[in-house]
Amino acid sequence: MSTAVAPSAAPSSLLSSLSQYESYDATPVIGTVFSNKSTQLSQLLEAPNADELLHDLAVLVSHRGVVFFKDQDITVEQQKRLGQKLGELTGKPETSKLHRHPVSEDVPELGLEISVISSKSGNQRPGYQTKTRASRGWHSDITFEPVPSDYAILKLHTLPPVGGDTLWASGYEAYDRLSPAYQKFLEGLTATHDGNFFHELAEKDGRKVNLERGAPENVGSDLTAVHPVIRTNPVTGFKTVFVNKVFTKKLNELTPDESNNVLEYLTRHISDNHDLQVRYRWQTNDVAIWDNRVTFHTATHDYAEHREGNRVVSLGEKPYFDPNSKSRREATGGYQKVSEASRLSLAGRG
Repeated sequence: MSTAVAPSAAPSSLLSSLSQYESYDATPVIGTVFSNKSTQLSQLLEAPNADELLHDLAVLVSHRGVVFFKDQDITVEQQKRLGQKLGELTGKPETSKLHRHPVSEDVPELGLEISVISSKSGNQRPGYQTKTRASRGWHSDITFEPVPSDYAILKLHTLPPVGGDTLWASGYEAYDRLSPAYQKFLEGLTATHDGNFFHELAEKDGRKVNLERGAPENVGSDLTAVHPVIRTNPVTGFKTVFVNKVFTKKLNELTPDESNNVLEYLTRHISDNHDLQVRYRWQTNDVAIWDNRVTFHTATHDYAEHREGNRVVSLGEKPYFDPNSKSRREATGGYQKVSEASRLSLAGRG
């Protein structure tokens, strides 16, 4: 088991040094919005106390799952710096850098560390198909890697007039909604995650899969990894569900029928419970930062116009489960405590 980083202390507001900036919680259990356009990530990066601000931002993201910033001027190079700093300041291994997606192209002005999220080309939602349930797209980024992602940053610069929202769901809350017996059952299981379908995409485009992908463990052509079904976030110390519809193919300790049934239940548990989700309607140049260890997300393909942005995915630690870790509700004193900051901030906006 990997050595856990000591959970970062955070006040009940979770904002710490960021409390000087206007923000509100989008839902009680997931999502915080920095609503003032004058709060610029580019300025936080250059501030005299940048390390303090960025550390507290990383802690906030890990607690709240996803954090949004409005109308940002952050450049691609600054986006890369920010992606790396968030993990570094919360204790990720020195060998973990920015991820190079298996099918990323080395665009001169972007580099291999940028994934272009585009409705016309680039890395679209994995496994997306028309005439099927939209809920089949729920995933966490790159869980097929032995060392998957901690933080991801997406800036959308081109949007349709309406549509193209993104939804995130809380793995903390998904765990807390399970019965104690089912939680204990899942804590003894591991899952195989597989991204080898990217070979087909690369071959179709006449390209080769990137064999070096940001960490010494993430090398070679085999895009599979085994991870615990329940993992511990080293930043918060909380337990979270860590399987997803797109990449998780089987639970290794179960028979095929048992595995399929459990995975189907967990994926529906995540996609059907809308009260553990947040839906974000993008505006031009908005930025979302999320913790892939504790969230799932999916795009909404309800538009015909061009939608495009740039995503940076940072690599974290090898996933592990600490049997002494707690669930979020157990650690905070229940749902009421989890949602307290949300109610206070929303009351202030009323």
